[in-house]
Amino acid sequence: MTGGVATGGPAGVAPRESVPQKSLARLEALCDQGSFEPILSAVASSRLGTLAQPGDGVVAGFGRVDGRPVACYAQDPTFLGGSLGAAQADTIERVLRLAARSRIPVVSFIESGGARMQEGVAALAGYARIFRRNVLLSETVPQISLIAGLSAGGGCYSPALTDFVVMTEDAAMFLTGPKVVREVTGEDVGTAELGGPGVHERNGVCDLVAADEGAASGLARALLGYLPQHVGGELPQTIVSDPEGPAVEQCVPRSTRRVYDMRTVVAALADSGSLLELGPRWARSILTAFARIDGRPVGVLASQPRYLGGVLDAQSAQKGARFVETCDRFGLPLVVLVDTPGFMPGRRQEEAGVIRFGATLVRAFAAATVPRITVVLRKAYGGAFIAMNSKDLGADLVFAWPQAEIGVMSAHSAIGIVHRRALAAAADPAAEREALAESYAREHLSAATAAAGGFVDEVIEPGQTRIRLVRALQAMEAHRG
Repeated sequence: MTGGVATGGPAGVAPRESVPQKSLARLEALCDQGSFEPILSAVASSRLGTLAQPGDGVVAGFGRVDGRPVACYAQDPTFLGGSLGAAQADTIERVLRLAARSRIPVVSFIESGGARMQEGVAALAGYARIFRRNVLLSETVPQISLIAGLSAGGGCYSPALTDFVVMTEDAAMFLTGPKVVREVTGEDVGTAELGGPGVHERNGVCDLVAADEGAASGLARALLGYLPQHVGGELPQTIVSDPEGPAVEQCVPRSTRRVYDMRTVVAALADSGSLLELGPRWARSILTAFARIDGRPVGVLASQPRYLGGVLDAQSAQKGARFVETCDRFGLPLVVLVDTPGFMPGRRQEEAGVIRFGATLVRAFAAATVPRITVVLRKAYGGAFIAMNSKDLGADLVFAWPQAEIGVMSAHSAIGIVHRRALAAAADPAAEREALAESYAREHLSAATAAAGGFVDEVIEPGQTRIRLVRALQAMEAHRG
C-alpha cells in the first residue's frame, strides 16, 4: 500500500476506473501527486443482504501530504446526494480503523444529505459507528474535515467531532434544512443564511473558510504541517526564517487606551509567513493561531485589543480553552501574549455562563503539560491575568514588558474604591484622582513590582521577546527530550 499503510481485509486496492471521479479528483488534489490509492470495503451487511459497491457514495484510501502518510475519504454527492447507507459507513469506518492502527492523520471531504432514508435505521446505525470512531480517534491522530458542499444531519455531526473544520464559500451545514425549518417553525430562511460559512465562522463550528475546494485542500495541507502524525509524535520542523513586517516594539502603542492588531505582534515574533489564524471571526477579542518560532510549530493564544480591547468573555474563554486543549493533545508548545483589561462584566455575560466558560479556560491551562510561556505586553488585570496562563497556574515562564501593568484592576478603577473618601473630600477631585492613580500604579501594578513578588520571571525589553522565546523553547525541548 502506498506510504506503507497496511489495508488488511479482503478488498485491497480499488481500480481507479471503478470509483466516482469527482471524489477521486478531490483526494488526488489533496495528496502529493501520484500518491493516492483508493480502497473499497467488501464487508457484507447482513441487515440488508448487500455488499459495498463501487460508487456507493464515498471514495476512501491512503496517500501522502508533503511526504507523510495520511488516510482520507471523500463523499460522492452524485450518488443519492452523498447520503450515508450501511455500505458507505462500512467503508468510512474501515479507513478510520486503519488510520488508528497506522497512527496517521485523517482528512475527509464531507458532502452529504445525511442518513439514507431508503435504509432507515441501518443508516442511522452507520452514522453512530462513524461518530464513535471519530471520538476514539480524537485521542490518537489529527482529524480534519473539509465541507465542500451541502451537508445535513449526521453529515454535520461527524465533522464537529473532528479537530478542524474547513468550509468552502459555497458550502453549508445544518441539522435540518430550510424546508423542514419552514414546515416546523414557519421561519423562511435560505441555505446560506441557515448554515453557510458566514454563520459557522462566527459561532465556532468552522475554523477556516476557503474560496474553493483547491484552497480548502491547501488549508488542510497547511494544518498538517503544524501537527504530528499522531498524539505523542514528533512535530514537523522547517527551515528557520526571520519575522516579517515592523519590529515588535513598533506594533504596540504605549498608551493602554489605543487599540492595535495582535496579528502584527505575532508576525513580528514568528517565522516569516508561518501565521495561520484559526476561528478569526469567532470570539474576536482573543486570537488563536498556529505559527513557527525558530522552525518549531507553536500554538499562539493572545488577547486581541482590536476587538473589545482584548477583554475576555464567555465565548472567548470557550474558544481559548478549546485551543489550549488541542495544542496540549498534539504536543504544541503554547505562547501566550497578554493585553487584557479583564473579564467582561454585566448581566448578559453572567447569563451566558462566563463563570463556567472562564473556569474552562483556567482548567485547560492548569491541566496542560506542554511548555507554556506567557508574555504580558501592556496590561493584565483581575481574573483574566490568572486565566491567561499565569505563573501560579502553571506557566513555565512569564515575561513582562517594562510598561506592563499587572494587578486586580486598573489604577483609576482601584482608587475609586480604595480612596473614595479622600476623593470625595478633595478640593480638586480630578487632580487628586490622577495623583492617587499614578501612586497606586507605581506601587501595585508595575511589572517590576510583579517581578519582585515572583509573579513574573523577568522584565524584558520588547525587542528581546523573540530571542527569549527561541531560547526558552529550545531549553524546554532539550529538557523534555
